[in-house]
Amino acid sequence: METMLKWAAAALAAAVSFLYGEWTMLLSILLTLVVIDYVSGLIAAGMEGGIKSRTGLTGIARKIFIFVMVAVAHLTDQVLLEVGFETEALIFTAAIVFYLVNELISITENAGRIGLPVPKQLKQAIAILKGED
Repeated sequence: METMLKWAAAALAAAVSFLYGEWTMLLSILLTLVVIDYVSGLIAAGMEGGIKSRTGLTGIARKIFIFVMVAVAHLTDQVLLEVGFETEALIFTAAIVFYLVNELISITENAGRIGLPVPKQLKQAIAILKGED
């Protein structure tokens, strides 16, 4: 059993390394914000009386797909690096920053749904980021 766990851990580490390269601080921040957003969404839905298992599963699927898209961005960077078009992980970094901003907006919206006061400046910044202003 112990050998099986070691093999599973090694396979998981190899897969993560292939899909994301070196685990960076940006990936750690993205993972943290994804969890915070999901939990804050659950709390907001609970307070509004709208917790549904189907909606929750859809949310989990979307969160997983964020990491699929980041992996695709990393693999695209690897192709561009291999053929000499690029010297840095630009697409990977841009994808992570895009999803970080998206998660920050969602967390702030969830805070408003929960009833926490959201500073006016933050609301204005979110409106600009969402293209509403």
